[in-house]
Amino acid sequence: MTETFIPTRVVVTAHTKLPDALKEAGAIAEYLKGKGIDAPHGSLNDEGLRKQVKQGQFDLLVAVGGDGTMLRAAHLCAPCGVPILGVNHGRLGFLFQNGSEHWQGMVDSLLKGEAWIEHRMMLHAEHLRSGETISAWYALNDAVVSRGQLVRPVHLSASIDGLMLTTYVADGLIASTSTGSTAYALAAGGPIMPPELRNILLIPIAPHLSVDRAVILSEGSSVKITILSENTVMSVDGQTPIGLAEDDQIEIRAAEYTAKFVRFGDAGYFYRNLTTHMNQNPSIGLRR
Repeated sequence: MTETFIPTRVVVTAHTKLPDALKEAGAIAEYLKGKGIDAPHGSLNDEGLRKQVKQGQFDLLVAVGGDGTMLRAAHLCAPCGVPILGVNHGRLGFLFQNGSEHWQGMVDSLLKGEAWIEHRMMLHAEHLRSGETISAWYALNDAVVSRGQLVRPVHLSASIDGLMLTTYVADGLIASTSTGSTAYALAAGGPIMPPELRNILLIPIAPHLSVDRAVILSEGSSVKITILSENTVMSVDGQTPIGLAEDDQIEIRAAEYTAKFVRFGDAGYFYRNLTTHMNQNPSIGLRR
């Protein structure tokens, strides 16, 4: 059963380095004002707006940009349960339902109560050294353990719910959500998973004499990755990688909260959009 809602407290944000996105955010805010909703707008990096979101002052965040913008919006909004409406200005837009040319129609439908909330699982990744937690992160797409600057494979072992799965000699190992199955995991040859699934996908990157197939874990299962060699780093949702030491461990499980996205029509939008996205070959160098 879908969850419908009509927002009354809206904030409109945009990718900082996309002037057209910032301009469109202003236009959306002005359109909402004409509908009786006074919506502040600005950069997604604006600390004042971010603080207001965290304090629960809004019941909807509009994010104008690309998939990277949606990832940052999810990191901000998921902990406080704020739904996100995406307006695509990026290259691909796997996380979006509609492009920027449709935003007026989306706003009109939203205010008529014709939207619903889609919940997407996030990951909680924890870095352990000698049994002590060094740091922890949340991811919408994936947590990736991979080789660093040296061009040679890393050695890793993976266990599921405390039981040994296998060891890998590879360029790395991706632990992905269903959302991330259309990101790095897809490029590594992994399966495309429906967005509502709450399963973790494990897929090795360029494995050498190792298990070369993706593994989909049961819902609720967790994975522990043990580092068995030097020259290993970890990156969460494509952020700046951090160095890992031999014998470090990364524990990954489903997060305690979800990312909420505003959707319209039926849930089959994902498959309709998929064909369009898979036929694209975006130009290199364009911002997301």
